[in-house]
Amino acid sequence: MSAPSGVPVPSAPPSYEETTGINVNYPHPYPVPEPGQKPDGKGMNPPPYMGQPAPVSNPVTVQTVYVQQPVVFYDRPVQMCCPSCNQMIVTRLSYDAGALTWLSCGGLCLLGCIAGCCLIPFCIDALKDVDHTCPNCSAVVGSYKRL
Repeated sequence: MSAPSGVPVPSAPPSYEETTGINVNYPHPYPVPEPGQKPDGKGMNPPPYMGQPAPVSNPVTVQTVYVQQPVVFYDRPVQMCCPSCNQMIVTRLSYDAGALTWLSCGGLCLLGCIAGCCLIPFCIDALKDVDHTCPNCSAVVGSYKRL
């Protein structure tokens, strides 16, 4: 199927720039491959971003916050930072009669230990409440109640 000799052979359709009227002589912001050259992407940079100026970097201030875990007090000394003098300490223990001491005394009285044996719980530290104090400033930093 050859074309008759008097009819012109149709060429490729016009380019987008030619149909929309964009100036085709305007220089491209990036290199255009030559006809017959395969664009491999090497040496071809994308057009520069010209919409907005580069963002100005503001100095960032960093604040370090140390969160101290809540201290749980038992009947043993605790190493901690004293909230009143801000020193690292090991607490000093003091024992006071509490609810368990009095209940133990009352229970012994009910069992018939009236002659003074009911006062034995007041001599046993394991039945007393514990107060934790700072050895530097003598402030009470916590307590442990048996009941």
